[in-house]
Amino acid sequence: MINVFGSKMGSEELEEVRSSLEAQWIGIGPKTAAFEKQFAERGGLPGFVLLDSGSNALHLAIKLLDLPPGSDVIVPSFTWISCAHAVVLCGHRPVFADVDLDTHNITLKDVELARTPKTKAVMVVHYGGLPVRVDEIARLGLPIVEDAAHAVDSRLKGALCGGLGDVGIYSFDAVKNLAMGEGGGLTAKDPARVERAKQLRYCGIGKSGFEASASKARWWEYSVTDFFPKMLPSDVAASIGLAQLRKLDAMQAFRKKVWEVYQKEFADLGWLIRPQDAPSDAKHSYFTYCVRVPGGTRDRFAKYLYDNGVYTTLRYHPLHLNKIYGSDAKLPVCERLNEEALSLPIHPGLRESDVALIVEKVKGWKA
Repeated sequence: MINVFGSKMGSEELEEVRSSLEAQWIGIGPKTAAFEKQFAERGGLPGFVLLDSGSNALHLAIKLLDLPPGSDVIVPSFTWISCAHAVVLCGHRPVFADVDLDTHNITLKDVELARTPKTKAVMVVHYGGLPVRVDEIARLGLPIVEDAAHAVDSRLKGALCGGLGDVGIYSFDAVKNLAMGEGGGLTAKDPARVERAKQLRYCGIGKSGFEASASKARWWEYSVTDFFPKMLPSDVAASIGLAQLRKLDAMQAFRKKVWEVYQKEFADLGWLIRPQDAPSDAKHSYFTYCVRVPGGTRDRFAKYLYDNGVYTTLRYHPLHLNKIYGSDAKLPVCERLNEEALSLPIHPGLRESDVALIVEKVKGWKA
């Protein structure tokens, strides 16, 4: 079966992990600091904090905004549950917004339609790696949390996605463009927020005993600055990340090549709607190749591909349809995508023969 998502690991990752194990650094340590520095420099970010997951990075991002208790936070419905969970776990209410049919991204119009008197922030998600027009949404003057889990290499007007809003997050889980197994990260325009994030990720401890040992006699004592769960990364994950960071350009070039093959080969299929390419002032990350199959045949198409060795999936089941959130929103585009959208395989672990088989089977489908 050809997987829909995947990563590519090799000797570089093994050597980085080996050096950490030999040095007995398996928790947070020098590899974490090295990854944070290199990632920030590569992206032109004012600072970067490595965490144990992208989901926890979202939780921390909402926390850093210091919103009034019970605030409304606008969240696109066509995204992963961690986006809404982070809002709820910080004591606020997610208000779900629709998205654009072609880009699957939230727009200024969608935000305006979802805005309430209690709205205090907006979360934007760069779906599949295609940049949201954050510059347009910023005109509303609301704080922006930027979910760049799909967009580690995406740019808008030359600036790295994740660094466009007030606080931005990344995901480095097993299938992301830059994979660590589990991992995530956070950046912010205000360097003070980056420093606060570093404190909060260790249960709100200002400085560990090791860090403070040179400046006081009783180094085992510490001060707690806030109530917060532990979100520390490990040097094992950071080691993998350092190797992946060096390979990122090559892996992105491969994703782009697969994307372009699909765009060319599927151009004349009248029953299939291809995803939108990035505009001239933006750069795509090609995390997912999400097509649309109108006419009520998407499920049969997915089953046909599965039976022919090609695994596909829907990213994502609209959040407002999950009863746990208590939403009564009617979001026609998200609900349409729920019936038409399907992600085809695109990742650096694919072989050329895999891509050829996928193209053959998609073009061989009789709707």
